[in-house]
Amino acid sequence: MRFMIILKSDSNTEAGVMPTEQELTDMGNYNEELVKAGVMLAGEGLQPSSKGARVQFSDGKTTVLDGPFSETKELIAGFWLIQVKSRDEAVEWVKRVPISATQETEIEIRQVFEAEDFGNEFTPELREQEDRLRAQSASLGR
Repeated sequence: MRFMIILKSDSNTEAGVMPTEQELTDMGNYNEELVKAGVMLAGEGLQPSSKGARVQFSDGKTTVLDGPFSETKELIAGFWLIQVKSRDEAVEWVKRVPISATQETEIEIRQVFEAEDFGNEFTPELREQEDRLRAQSASLGR
């Protein structure tokens, strides 16, 4: 089972406050634990929303909105993509994220869809296309 672990933004991440050396060390050590356990597929921190944009689709039209965005608690500061045996195991990994005692934040855990979740609508042709695209994407190594 794959899960996306979503670290929510706060006023510091939205202000572009960079982590301290100790915070970077702690996060690096946590990420190393995930890798050594064979569960980490990806993980990154994100720039503040002031450097981002949103594209809205409505009535066949698209509108681009430049950041920053005001709903700080609804924004994402970073993420991990992990593969574990259960939601409970994902929760246990999240409980170990190195969050400072003075920091107030929220981390969301969301299961990623797998091919079998789509049932018969995900035809063999669509499955083959998905597999091919995943292989091509993995070979880019960016």
